[in-house]
Amino acid sequence: MLRGRILPAFTAKLLGDGRCCSYFADDEQSLEVDPTSSSATNPTPIQTDRQRRSVRSRLTDSGPTGGDVLWRIAKLTFGYKLHFAGGVAFAATTAIMSLFIPKLLGEGVDQAFTLYEQGLNSPIEIEALLRNTAVLVLIVAALRGTTGFAQMFLGETLSQRVSNRLRMLYFDKLQVLSFSFHDRVHTGQLMSRGLSDIEGVRMFVQNGLVQIVRVFVVIIAAAIFMAQIDWQLMLLSLSFVPFMVYRSARMRLQLREMWRKIQDALGDLTTTMQENLAGIRVVRAFSAQNYEEAKFDVTAVEVVELRMGAARTHARGSGFVSFAFLVSWAIVLWVGGEKVIDGQITIGQLTQFFFYLALLRFPVRMILMIINSTARASSAGGRIFEILDIPSEIADSEESNPIEITGGVVKFDNVSFSYGGAPALQNVSFEARRDHTIGFVGAPGSGKSSITNLIPRFYDPTSGTVTIDGTDLKDATVISIREAIGLVEQDPFLFDGSIRDNIRYGDVNASDEKVIAAAKIAQIHDFIAGLPDGYDTQLGERGVGLSGGQRQRVAIARTLLTDSPILILDDSTSSVDAGTDARIRSALDELTGGQTTIIIAHRLSSLSHADEIIVLDAGKVIERGNHDELLALNGHYKQLWDLQRGHDEEVLD
Repeated sequence: MLRGRILPAFTAKLLGDGRCCSYFADDEQSLEVDPTSSSATNPTPIQTDRQRRSVRSRLTDSGPTGGDVLWRIAKLTFGYKLHFAGGVAFAATTAIMSLFIPKLLGEGVDQAFTLYEQGLNSPIEIEALLRNTAVLVLIVAALRGTTGFAQMFLGETLSQRVSNRLRMLYFDKLQVLSFSFHDRVHTGQLMSRGLSDIEGVRMFVQNGLVQIVRVFVVIIAAAIFMAQIDWQLMLLSLSFVPFMVYRSARMRLQLREMWRKIQDALGDLTTTMQENLAGIRVVRAFSAQNYEEAKFDVTAVEVVELRMGAARTHARGSGFVSFAFLVSWAIVLWVGGEKVIDGQITIGQLTQFFFYLALLRFPVRMILMIINSTARASSAGGRIFEILDIPSEIADSEESNPIEITGGVVKFDNVSFSYGGAPALQNVSFEARRDHTIGFVGAPGSGKSSITNLIPRFYDPTSGTVTIDGTDLKDATVISIREAIGLVEQDPFLFDGSIRDNIRYGDVNASDEKVIAAAKIAQIHDFIAGLPDGYDTQLGERGVGLSGGQRQRVAIARTLLTDSPILILDDSTSSVDAGTDARIRSALDELTGGQTTIIIAHRLSSLSHADEIIVLDAGKVIERGNHDELLALNGHYKQLWDLQRGHDEEVLD
């Protein structure tokens, strides 16, 4: 009942006064807050949400912008020299071929009029002249079509190669960025940058870098040909160009900022959808579909409004340029007609002028497209390079060397650690070694998982040192550290694929016999063997076809295949029953001889066999010893044991 009252009320508050559904606002500036209005001091929920997302979208205080972004995209493009040179060459050739058509038509008209006025040739001869001119035009048009096809094909190939290269650089960068980065950045923002933003860069390479050559060749060559006929008429006919350049420069600045907002909003939209799909069971369980729809609607409408603002800006610029272009046509018709009457130019030359102006419609339109794609690439590329330029907090130094595991001794020396400003560990010291199982117990948030995050160097400690066999982890290569550690997390992630592939993820070259042996130790083989497809059973996304305990056991089998000298079990059997837990522990005891084993558990019976148990509270070590010693202390561990004793004694017996 309470939820039924809260969700509609909150949804209504989120939607405001219906403004989120204003798809057709007069101008995108209407989204801004007037500092003189009352809403400046009392922003609406939509404005507050947008401000919050705008801050969240900025990952760094500064990043590449404008010309720097475009230059970096160009350098990537220049890496494919043959494709770029071929595309540019065919673009220039296509432009030149196009310019021969007006010249052929104009000369054909003049020759036909000359023959007609002289009256020395029959109509058949005049028709033959026009027919020959038409054939020449068709031949040039066919050549132009061929070179145009080659230019489009090479341009598309070039853009796909550049976008794929940038996509791989982006993906590779995400693989090495620290966990602290992924903790604070939403997945949807990263997905949007890797998909939508890279597509914006690809369109710029195809429609910008290659087409700009064709545009300039047409404009310059057409100006030269027109100047050869009549330089005064040429200046009049191209009088619209300065206005077009000025308007285009202003439009680019406006569109660049608009596209940045659009890309940020698309990232938020992707985040909202990703979170909804990932938590769809929670949404259905709480009957929160209406609330989720309202939340999605806020960002979706923002994207529509921003895109419409960009479309209006582009349309205004296009309309202005088209008007100026048609004015130049009128000027040519007026002045050129008078020049024909006065005998300064011929009818064929005036015809050439009109055909050259007709050809200029293409570069005029292309310039507007190039301006739009340049503005989008400037904002989209900036968001991508912002990620590529972020230094990873966890990275190898020049002096780093692969770590060599000899004794498998993991040592924490007065280690403190915090997530941002929240302390997680304070002055923790311990030593785990081969054939010496060490366990950690404590309330949620006491710092247990923080220890498992520091050993594989997912994070660096705030103070103190973490060493393996006396080597500070900061002095070892990250990949060698993680290859030496097998980790089973409390909430394991399984990939969409077969059970066999998920287990084999620990060793992609493992034989089926090793996969089955690991599954038997993890007490999951009998369940898998009972499935219709056995180990080839498809799990679905995140292993949705398995229960929590079954996922944990598959994850244990996967980790066992790594055969790592250091094994960390982070509450890895929390979702299995006590009997299965005891059997897994017994099998692991036989297998992990010669390994350094670190176990984190809430079920104390899982730790009773450990050689040393450390009790954590608020990030501090408050007790340590083996099971019997801790019971004798009659402290925190004893209290926890008494609470679980009735259940655990059955397992221990």
